[in-house]
Amino acid sequence: MKRKQGRRAPGGKQRNPIMRLLDFAGGYKKLTILGCVLSGVNALCSIAMLVCVWFVLRDLVAVAPEWAAAPNATGYGVAAFVFALGGLAIYFAALMCTHVAAFRAATNMRDAALEHLSRVPLGFFDAHATGELRRVIEGATGLTEGVLAHRFPDFVGALITPVAYLAVMLAIDWVMGLLCLVPIIASAACMFWMMAGGGDNENTNMMTFMKNYQDALDRMNKAAVEYVRGVPVVKVFQQTVRSFSTFRESIRAYREFAGAYVRLCAPPQVAQLVAINSTFVVLVPAGILLAQNAGDFAAFLSDFLFYAVFSALTTMMMTKVMYASQALTEAQDAVVRIENILDAPVMEDADPARAAEPSEASIEFDHVTFAYPDAEFPALEDVSLHVPAGATVALVGASGSGKTTAASLVPRFWDACEGAVRIGGVNVRDIPLARLMDRVAFVFQNDRLFKRSLADNIRAARPDATRAEVEAAARAARCDDIIAKLPDGLDTVVGARGVYLSGGECQRIALARAILKDAPIVVLDEATAFADPENEALIQKALAVLAEGKTVLMVAHRLSTVVDADQICVLDQGRIAERGTHDELAAAGGLYAKMWKDYRTSVSWRIEGKGSGHAA
Repeated sequence: MKRKQGRRAPGGKQRNPIMRLLDFAGGYKKLTILGCVLSGVNALCSIAMLVCVWFVLRDLVAVAPEWAAAPNATGYGVAAFVFALGGLAIYFAALMCTHVAAFRAATNMRDAALEHLSRVPLGFFDAHATGELRRVIEGATGLTEGVLAHRFPDFVGALITPVAYLAVMLAIDWVMGLLCLVPIIASAACMFWMMAGGGDNENTNMMTFMKNYQDALDRMNKAAVEYVRGVPVVKVFQQTVRSFSTFRESIRAYREFAGAYVRLCAPPQVAQLVAINSTFVVLVPAGILLAQNAGDFAAFLSDFLFYAVFSALTTMMMTKVMYASQALTEAQDAVVRIENILDAPVMEDADPARAAEPSEASIEFDHVTFAYPDAEFPALEDVSLHVPAGATVALVGASGSGKTTAASLVPRFWDACEGAVRIGGVNVRDIPLARLMDRVAFVFQNDRLFKRSLADNIRAARPDATRAEVEAAARAARCDDIIAKLPDGLDTVVGARGVYLSGGECQRIALARAILKDAPIVVLDEATAFADPENEALIQKALAVLAEGKTVLMVAHRLSTVVDADQICVLDQGRIAERGTHDELAAAGGLYAKMWKDYRTSVSWRIEGKGSGHAA
């Protein structure tokens, strides 16, 4: 397996998440930059508008009450209107640019994650719940879309505004300008207190909090999915949500975590709001003191009115900075989560220089050892096995013995850690993945169907198959009764209008898919696991059609399905303990003989149980 390293900057350092977010926009990154520049221009227009308003007030105060004697007031008023209207148009253009870039970035991010997931080992999905992956992909892309479209330009405008604001304040009256900076500095300090945090609590840092917050949501989401899937069990046994301790604990942990952080943020948040709204508390007393020594009271009054007007802008400016900073922090965490998906190791394709095509369909395990990531013990250890072309070999054993693991190495759901798995004498690592998939058909114990027509579900194995070929595969898989009871036959959409199939019926559709593929190698993993006796009989007939002339490696718990296999391998703790035909192993008195005896006993219990029921 191979891990991508393309997201690191030169020198091996990890790229900043915000820069990585911009990278997702591709060629549209320039629109984001242009939108931010236009947002900065809009901020300057807003300052210029207020300056023109102040000029109007200054001229009117200077000639009061002879308002008509202020000839420049009209011009300044028109200029204020132009700046306001122009700023609005510029801001609209800025949002158009950033929205286009944001939509492209979200699309690219979603596509990159889904494309990458299509190339990770199948086992990746065992360790990462589908609900978790879906929340990360949909939630992260949605969040970053909003950040690029709105928060980025707002943040740039919010940063440019105080610089221009400071220059204007100090230019008009540096004393009152410095006084107005006091609440701004106090507010910024409170924001830093809240965003950066302090102390020993790891949750006091905003970035750490966002990570923990998203982790808590992920845990709760996974537990919720598990609970929803178990609702039938809850109802049957008259349990409540409290019986699902994982779900209950995830909710409780999230509540306590969120509540603790709210309490942590309350003091700096209150202090920040008080500070940013206290401009008049500083400005009014200072104005009274300064007015006593003002040589030109009219000029001083116009200056004072300027700062009074600008104080409203202070609150808006700091609020934008605060929310934009929080949004950027959330976006950073979202990008990191997407990066975690994109950093998942992918299954490396065959080296073109060594690529080879197997000439026949035999399967060979040559001293294979395999351990799952972070596992303490190997799932398979020094396993050697040969399946001749056209033969059927069954893998049996207790749960956790390594049966499914061995079968999954053939189509390269995982790669062996030691040894080699070969098809037709060629190492599966040297067979191009597309060609390998063409040579192997597999049926899982819990095959899922797409929310599409039955015909489309079957045709997924061969998209170019004709309608006649699809119908033939359905007949061979003994799906006639399924098709006959559905309103639109093969064109019925599974999962729509209450159309659902039982586990055994889904297996038969999956078998039709495998029959249509007509691959020379068939891997069966507990194909009859969820089938009732009636469906099991039909599945066995379908399996006979599927296996005809094929090399078959089957995993089975029901030993009745393997008695006719050419060879049976009994796995125990990752090793092959016994091998031979059914008759040979049953007579040997070993592990298989015990399993066969236990299986026959369980079958007799079921038969006697049914008989007792009828007698009663």
